[in-house]
This record gives sequence, C-alpha cells and structure tokens, in this order.
Amino acid sequence: MHGRDGGCQAVMLIGFGGPTAAAEVRPFLDRVLAGRPVPRERYEAVVRHYEAIGGRSPYNEITMRQAVALQHKLRGMGMRAPVVTAFRNMPPFFDDALRDLKQRGIRRALGFVLAAHRSEASWDRYLDEIELARKRLAWNAAEIEYPPSWHDDPAFVAAVADRARAALERLDASTRERAELVFTAHSIPVSMGGRAGYVQQLNQSARLVVQHLGRASWTIAFQSRSGSPRDPWLEPDVKDLLPRFSGGQVVLVPLGFLCDHVEVLYDLDIEAAKAAHEAGVEMVRATTVGEHPKFIEMIAKIAGRYLSGASSGAA
Repeated sequence: MHGRDGGCQAVMLIGFGGPTAAAEVRPFLDRVLAGRPVPRERYEAVVRHYEAIGGRSPYNEITMRQAVALQHKLRGMGMRAPVVTAFRNMPPFFDDALRDLKQRGIRRALGFVLAAHRSEASWDRYLDEIELARKRLAWNAAEIEYPPSWHDDPAFVAAVADRARAALERLDASTRERAELVFTAHSIPVSMGGRAGYVQQLNQSARLVVQHLGRASWTIAFQSRSGSPRDPWLEPDVKDLLPRFSGGQVVLVPLGFLCDHVEVLYDLDIEAAKAAHEAGVEMVRATTVGEHPKFIEMIAKIAGRYLSGASSGAA
C-alpha cells in the first residue's frame, strides 16, 4: 500500500505483547500457543521461566515508553500524529488499536513492526493478522502501510553498538579487547530461516555493529527455540556455543530483540549465564536497544517520511 491523500495520519507500534502480572501468564501462553501441539512439560517450563523473572514481563511497559518517547520526538519535529500500540497476544490487541484509530478518524496509519529482522514469525504473521483484524471490522478500519527493512539503518546500528560498548566497558580494560562479541537472535526453523532474508539481515546488522565498534571477532548464535527436537532449527544455540570460549570473555548482544523481556531476562541472564559459568567463561550481557535515543530517532525519521506524505511506498 502506498501513501496518498497526504500520507499517514498516525503511527502504530506493533509488538508481541507479554503478561504484566503472574495471573496473566497462563492466559497469555494459551493465546500464544493456541492450535500448537506443545507438550505440557514445555508449557509448565515456560510458566516457571516467568516465575523466575518475577512473574511478569516488562515488554508492554517498555513498548508503551517507546511510544511515549516517539510521540515526544514527533512533536519536536512539528508532527502531532498520534502514536498507538498494538499487541498480538495482550491488550491492546490489533482489533483494539484499529478501533482506536477509527474513533480518532484515522484512515491510514504507518505500522511499525517491532522486529528488525524479517521472517515469517517476526513479520508475515503480524501483517496477516492485522489484515484479518481489519476484515473483522468489515474493512471499516484504517489502512496500514509498512516501511522497508531498517536492520541496516545507521541509527539502529549505532544504538546496538552503544549498548554493546557499554557492556564491553564492564570488563577489565586490560582484557576487553580479546572478548568475543556474540550476537543472539531467536532461533526459527531452518526451513523458515532463508525466507524474507532473516539470517542475511542478522549478519548484515552484526557486521555493521562490529564495524562501528572497530572490532574484529564476532559470532552469531541463536536462542529460545521451542519447536520439536526432531525439526532442524537455526544453530548454534548460544548455550552450546559458550563453552568454545572457556577461560575467556564473552559479551552477549541480543541483536534480535528490541527490549528486555522473558527471552532475554531468562534465556540469557539465567540459562546462558549458567552455561557460561559452568564453562569457565566470563559473560556480560548488553542491554537491548529499548528506548535508546538513536532508536527512537530512527523510528521518528522513518515515520516522518510517511506522515509528511513523502513516502515512495511500502515494503
């Protein structure tokens, strides 16, 4: 879909969503896993993951803060278009956000999916489900445009590099130059990994971050796989990779995640940290980009092209 009649009138930040209290964990997982044959032991294990990080996820709260920061940035640019949030698995759901836009008289909005690297799971499903939500509203809902890929945007790269640099500075100055940068992203089935350029985009982002930092050695690893052990998923798993650096130092950079939530706070800060300790590896974890000013500036810059009607089209 392409901008016309003056372009977009609002920005919708689109994300996965997370439970905000312990009582929401099981209903949340029921929505996420609906129709998927997930073994009960796996389900209960994920419940325990949430319990281990305090019974809730900060995902929604961080995304709401990103929306507030983006709104403030846009107003500073002279744009008063509203910024709304929409989650796949928690309120406000896609239908809620579309109704909100309709009530505001918005006919066209920029949909900004909070995933830097595109795959069926991180991109296609979101767009498909938003279209289904529009159909449920009998198409009497705002049209949603989407920007091109931004995984290689200099501002995103700079934000990730800044987080990685801060993590490196937590290591002893005499040894940090030898530390390995390990970029992590969500594992997905190998059959899905090549489509939409997921692996290629991850490598491009990582290479640009490393260049920005002026470093030489880096690795990409995957985490948080949840499928059948019989199916091949992207590897290496970060827990299997860490022993290779026994006696050394590793900075984990959660490149594929834009905010600290369960797959960072548990899978990296608890599981990967345990694997590193057992392997004799000194591990520090970089913060996700979250509300980094450069990341917010990037979204505002992209949004500004659409809100001004200057967009040449969507991806």
